[in-house]
Amino acid sequence: MRVAVEADGGSRGNPGPAGYGAVVRTHPTGEVLLERYGALGVTTNNVAEYTGLIEGLSAALELKATEVDVRMDSKLVIEQMSGRWQIKNPGLRPLAASAAELVSRFERVSFEWIPRERNKAADALANLAMDEAAGKVPRGTAPDVTDKSDLPVKASWAPPASLENATRIILVRHGETALTKQGRYSGRGDVPLSDEGQAQAMAAGGRVAGISRDVTAVVSSPLGRCVRTAELIAAEVGGVPVTVVDDLIECDFGEWEGLTFAEVQSRWPSEMSAWLGSTSVAPPGGESFQAVAKRTRAAMATVLKSYAGGVVVVVSHVSPIKLILRDALAASDAFLHRLFLDPAGVSTMDVWPDGNIAVRSVNETSHLR
Repeated sequence: MRVAVEADGGSRGNPGPAGYGAVVRTHPTGEVLLERYGALGVTTNNVAEYTGLIEGLSAALELKATEVDVRMDSKLVIEQMSGRWQIKNPGLRPLAASAAELVSRFERVSFEWIPRERNKAADALANLAMDEAAGKVPRGTAPDVTDKSDLPVKASWAPPASLENATRIILVRHGETALTKQGRYSGRGDVPLSDEGQAQAMAAGGRVAGISRDVTAVVSSPLGRCVRTAELIAAEVGGVPVTVVDDLIECDFGEWEGLTFAEVQSRWPSEMSAWLGSTSVAPPGGESFQAVAKRTRAAMATVLKSYAGGVVVVVSHVSPIKLILRDALAASDAFLHRLFLDPAGVSTMDVWPDGNIAVRSVNETSHLR
């Protein structure tokens, strides 16, 4: 089923008392299927707008829609969700990530900016939420959103051409190993997958196949735990050959290899503190995250050039994948120590030829349960 989601949000003061509204309509006739609105306390316009989007997508999921055309008069939300603008406000990144996770559950989602006069229904719901919260109107006084006069006579339902030439990158961490299970630093040591890790890799293959059956390439770190994970994923998507990319290898943890965080903290407290505080610092005898980021960026540039417009599965390790996601989300270095990536966790993003990026999901693990 294909639906249109109209969403909006507002704040009286920015920040100030805020509310959101969302309307789900049939395609192409425009009848209202579901509406949602609510007050948000004191926050900003942008937070309210993102909340309206999230609520609208959630409502579309409840209706079991498979395709969604999102229409909003927020240029910022539309451009950020389309991947053309970076998300520079740290407060909006979790909301954008939540919206991206919902987007990943549909077969197709397009984003279209519309003028405010064509978004009157969602705007009315957002204002109603703020009025109800302020006691200006009785609760439950829903506005009439059945009027379709604000809809274009001939709406364009196809996604913009600029959204159709992205390269989809599916990032997969390798499955579990003996060191993974024990919480030990596992860098350049070539530790094989455990039996559980093999099962996780096959499950990840099933998830990748669910995202796309038209996988163009599967690329992997040279270490055995990644190559085996990549082979099992490739088997699930039609036997695509696995290509090894050396620069996708894990960080060299030097003297910390095979140790737990607690063991390192006990033996190298000052070095650990310096390492956690700066990506330019390397473990004793090891490699800094800055160095990992440099080679990982080079690897991704090669992947994007070689498989432009395709679907590429990238099987790697915690450090390279975190650094790829950090760059994609324009996040700070603190992101590296706050994000957890499970064995065989799956993250998805789209990259356009002009360099813009839309992260659709981070560390999906439902296939492992």
